Amino acid sequence: MVNPGPVLAASAGDVDAAPILLELGLVLLALAGFARVSGRMGVSPIPFYLLIGLLIGDGAVFDLTNTDGFLEVGAQLGIVLLLLLLGLEYTPEELVTSLRASAPAGGLDFVLNFLPGLALGFLLGWDPLAAVFLGGVTYISSSGIVAKVLGDLGRLGNRETPSVLAILVIEDLAMAVYLPIVAGLAAGGALLGVSITVVVALSVVAIALFVALRHGDRLGGAVFHRSSEILLFTLLGLALVVAGAAEELQVSAAVGAFLVGIAVSGPAARTGSELLSPLRDLFAGVFFVFFASQIEPGAIVDALPVAIGLAVVTAATKVVTGWWAAGRAGVALRGRVRAGTVLAARGEFSIVIAGIASANAVEDDLGALATAYVLVLAVVAPVLTRFADGAVANVVRRLRDRPTPSAPDRGGASGEPQGDAGR
Repeated sequence: MVNPGPVLAASAGDVDAAPILLELGLVLLALAGFARVSGRMGVSPIPFYLLIGLLIGDGAVFDLTNTDGFLEVGAQLGIVLLLLLLGLEYTPEELVTSLRASAPAGGLDFVLNFLPGLALGFLLGWDPLAAVFLGGVTYISSSGIVAKVLGDLGRLGNRETPSVLAILVIEDLAMAVYLPIVAGLAAGGALLGVSITVVVALSVVAIALFVALRHGDRLGGAVFHRSSEILLFTLLGLALVVAGAAEELQVSAAVGAFLVGIAVSGPAARTGSELLSPLRDLFAGVFFVFFASQIEPGAIVDALPVAIGLAVVTAATKVVTGWWAAGRAGVALRGRVRAGTVLAARGEFSIVIAGIASANAVEDDLGALATAYVLVLAVVAPVLTRFADGAVANVVRRLRDRPTPSAPDRGGASGEPQGDAGR
């Protein structure tokens, strides 16, 4: 029997694998433990993953330096898988339908939720590019948190849910345009070079969407295979190749993976989502941990007051967005409240945007502010949507049941009633 020890030692060179495996195992166990806690609490695990990252960064409570390389690569895989799975959730037909039916709601969503972040960036004295990044952080809702909350509360079949999902689709498509633009601008360089980068990025997005709409079924058929192993290798390999090529073109690996997900449809998309979901959850957790590990915990504390104020404003603007969109669909009061509150959650996309800004040194304080902001809304928004419609229903019930003051007797001698004020 061959002893694998010398082989592993030789392949690893002078690297001591023991501390790497030990630290990595502890990180994964911490992720598992906090995921259990979040599941019992009924909230998203994202804030807990960010907390782990804050605890293991340089100068933090637990300084895990041996796993930095793995966490960095794992974080990149996490971004690719997050966006790939997000794209696989949508068919080209759904994208077109959502754009046509919900364009006004999508426009209102952008105006109400992008502008607060943009305005705050300018108020903080940041340069215009940093303010645009912060606008993106406040604009995009967390599709992952929204989907989980809707599933956990049994609201996937509610009348307001199509309006919520349509807004999420439009936001995700907006990111396919937004991310390559800001990534190209953040890369810097001469104006002509940046302009060429942005044009190339938008051209790639347009071509990918055209392929998805016209040839998505053929591409899905070419990718699909009855063997789960082959399908997994094909989808993941294709996503990584396109993401790498997109990164070379300054389009952003995240956008490249998202476009692959949109382009693949049919059985390949459905089966691929099931196969890749566990990997997505694993490396998405690594991504959140790595991002937070690059931020000083003290900076989070300093940013918290501003983050809370921003969270209050943008939670309110999301409520208005969902309220208006559901109202256009003929949804009643409680459904409008549910639609608005569930959209208030921010999560993975906000951190992806902040990660791109941090990687390009756009603004030193942006990462801490975005992390504190996501921590607040990823916790508060699911709780808000769980109880807000019930609270509204109680208020309406009390107003409806409240006795109406008697009107002065002006009925004359006949004493006839003058009408029912509560009708």
